[in-house]
Amino acid sequence: MMPLTMASVGEMQTIKKVGGKQEVKLFLESLGFTTGAIVTIVSKNQGNLITKIKDSRVAISQEMANKITI
Repeated sequence: MMPLTMASVGEMQTIKKVGGKQEVKLFLESLGFTTGAIVTIVSKNQGNLITKIKDSRVAISQEMANKITI
């Protein structure tokens, strides 16, 4: 298991766990980052990520991405 920031661009990954405070978990879950969901890194820019999850593209900060374990 590793944080989402360690994934390579273009690889499909399964989310194992979403960590952080309750409000952070709820925010990430509202964006589609739930346990068992498939996520793909579209691009990385200075640590921030553009991801593809559930047919949507979502930009998240490096801090948020570190709370998502794959």
